[in-house]
Amino acid sequence: MKIRIKGNTLRLRLSQSEVDEVKNEGRTSDSIDFGHRKLIYTLQVIDQAEVSASYDGDFIMVNIPPEISENWANTDQVGFEAEQPLEGGDKLYILIEKDFQCLNPRRGEDESDLFDNPLNDTC
Repeated sequence: MKIRIKGNTLRLRLSQSEVDEVKNEGRTSDSIDFGHRKLIYTLQVIDQAEVSASYDGDFIMVNIPPEISENWANTDQVGFEAEQPLEGGDKLYILIEKDFQCLNPRRGEDESDLFDNPLNDTC
């Protein structure tokens, strides 16, 4: 799972096996090790009405409702987005997407578990 954070935007991109893990087990996680600390980020299906995200200590948790998860995981829907209201009137923009193979493969990157890119007509 890839994570991208820019300003008040949180974006997760998931491989085929990670989408399957969410579909079958209700969650997937990944992490980045900084040596003395590790940041763990998780996407999980939880019985709630809205998409939400939280940050606590070394953990980023993104929660998605079952209905959204099922439709996304079982169809060719690329992704979904949500806005989470924050204190002071700001919003956190959350975007969850299936990760596609690059149109121009990059040396040293294994894209075998990524989704076929729909813009590649040779697939």
